[in-house]
Amino acid sequence: MLMQKFKANSYLFGGNAPYVEEMYESYLSNPGSVPDHWREYFDALQHVPALDGSNARDVPHAPVVSAFAERAKSGPIRTLQAVADGELARKRVAAQQLIAAYRNVGVRWADLDPLKRTERPNIPDLEPSFYGFTDADLETVFNVSNTFFDRENLSLRELLNNLHETYCGSIGAEFMYLSDQDQKRWWQQRLESTRTRPDVDAEAKKHLLERLTAAEGLERYLATKYVGQKRFSLEGGEGFIVSMDTLVQRAGRLGVQEVVIGMAHRGRLNVLVNTLGKRPQDLFDEFEGKHANDLPSGDVKYHQGFSSDVSTPGGAVHLSLAFNPSHLEIVNPVIEGSTRARLDRRGDALGETVLPVLVHGDASFAGQGVVMETLALAQTRGYTTGGTVHIVINNQIGFTTSDPRDARSTLYCTDVAKMIEAPILHVNGDDPESVAFATSLALDYRKQFHHDVVVDIVCFRKLGHNEQDTPAVTQPLMYKKIAAHPGSRKVYADRLVSQGVITAADAEQMMHAFRAEMEAGVSLEPVLTNYKSKYAVDWTPYLNRRWTDNADTALPMTELKRLAERITTIPPDFKLHPLVEKVIADRARMGRGEMPLDWGMGEHMAFASLVANGFPVRLSGEDSGRGTFSHRHSVLHDQSREKWDVGTYIPLQNVVEGQAPFVVIDSILSEEAVLGFEYGYSTADPRTLVIWEAQFGDFANGAQVVIDQFISAGEV
Repeated sequence: MLMQKFKANSYLFGGNAPYVEEMYESYLSNPGSVPDHWREYFDALQHVPALDGSNARDVPHAPVVSAFAERAKSGPIRTLQAVADGELARKRVAAQQLIAAYRNVGVRWADLDPLKRTERPNIPDLEPSFYGFTDADLETVFNVSNTFFDRENLSLRELLNNLHETYCGSIGAEFMYLSDQDQKRWWQQRLESTRTRPDVDAEAKKHLLERLTAAEGLERYLATKYVGQKRFSLEGGEGFIVSMDTLVQRAGRLGVQEVVIGMAHRGRLNVLVNTLGKRPQDLFDEFEGKHANDLPSGDVKYHQGFSSDVSTPGGAVHLSLAFNPSHLEIVNPVIEGSTRARLDRRGDALGETVLPVLVHGDASFAGQGVVMETLALAQTRGYTTGGTVHIVINNQIGFTTSDPRDARSTLYCTDVAKMIEAPILHVNGDDPESVAFATSLALDYRKQFHHDVVVDIVCFRKLGHNEQDTPAVTQPLMYKKIAAHPGSRKVYADRLVSQGVITAADAEQMMHAFRAEMEAGVSLEPVLTNYKSKYAVDWTPYLNRRWTDNADTALPMTELKRLAERITTIPPDFKLHPLVEKVIADRARMGRGEMPLDWGMGEHMAFASLVANGFPVRLSGEDSGRGTFSHRHSVLHDQSREKWDVGTYIPLQNVVEGQAPFVVIDSILSEEAVLGFEYGYSTADPRTLVIWEAQFGDFANGAQVVIDQFISAGEV
């Protein structure tokens, strides 16, 4: 009797089947339209392989049934081509409009939020009915040769399914604002030909789960062993470690030999151990204060830098994680400068061998001005690094601010990157396969076009801003959702179990194995300990030296006169402006001892002596080529030139045969990013004299954060 009552009341009771089917149909049309517990149940069903063995998601059934019913009334299936029928021609145009709409705003319907809080907006442009289509049109075949769906002709139903799968899945792509049509077509081809669905074999899936296990396992181990200590946990954003692992391995395969990383504190300890291979025992010692004497300035463990060499399919790759202060984004230009110095040392003008990676938080990426200043440097001659990969750990909250009405003035936290037309891939952090795929696409794009690209990993922050915070005080609704979330590792493990890739016992064993490694204090991913690159930064000759040590910088008079002659000799067919012609003539007289040296000539002589003796000089600032007060004139301009990008002559680049480089750069109108860039350059090239010139004295105020956090602090 009791069992009969149970069967009669269970949601699986036969009489409830129409209700369940209706609920599932609503889910397939809009996952956010059903209650949370039903969405979780239906989400799990999508992980079961399809009848053809693929991982394709189910599609709404009602339109298919309705379409066949309508088609039975309408006669044979038609292919729309150029015909005289005005209605058919209109539908043909409408199909192209529908394609364009999904490419432009399909991201708004993408499944990006692991917390499933985001309601799908009403966007009529993505609905077939907006263009006058009905269910009767779903089996009508259209020519779609301007897409990359492998077939030139698709029914409207197939087209809609392909567009939705490509642009509204776990990856939402923004790229249609790109001016370069080749780049735009590249993204269309890479996304549409794969339906933005990665093809991942069983071994690769197990590796992804292992990376998630390592990311979660480290945080949980630190939480139990060092209760209450600040570590700025990555929990909720473990997919970031999947992204970093993919980035390093694929970068090595693409020929990158160095990866220079800048990031703030969130997840930094996890990157140190699980990406750079820092020994866990060394990290534990820092928690226990055993290395306090190595930090004379009193800095904390989640600000420290690290470097290592790791093995990839393309060979050894050197990883450098820069030191970072509490100022969240100020390290960005420092990383770019360090990268540029490494590229210059290798003679790599394209950025093929050194990759800059900047890791951002969602709030700081949208809010910090240095982000915009650094982006503005990206394609300029003196500062380009061949494209930067930006990764956003988007935990949907900045300290206590998560209300979009307060967080920013743009739809996405990444919209600032559109100022340089950087493509943006938003990805659901609970889908590690898509995270890895988006990261691979970003690297391939950077390799092809040498341009910045953004991967926005939408995740959550399981704990407070730090481990001593109570976030539910200000975000009660968000943290109810977070408390009910099982974690990215569990979500993916259950998915692999449902697909038959692993068993539940395998997932548990993976966790126990990582815990054992932590107890032993050793890394699962050993680094290369005996690898030494000829391009490595070497500061050893300068260690334990004081800047006040005596140094003989005098030069023989004959050498000074020779240098003076060289820097005042101008090609005969080069027409100078009369004012500049007098400056050069006066400098020639100074070199012969006929008149006293002025500041500009003294500076030129100093630079000439350095480059002649093999020491590079890099000078940058606003209008540094001419000099704000017309005192320098290091770059001369041919008054007879007919093109804007030719007709300059730099005497200091023509001092002696085989001299060291002299580079002078008219920077963009920025102080903070440019000084940060030059500081970063100087840290990676101790033999180069790196000079930043503030245009006026008080302009340095705009770079005060760099002065305080790096230059002054670096002297401690």
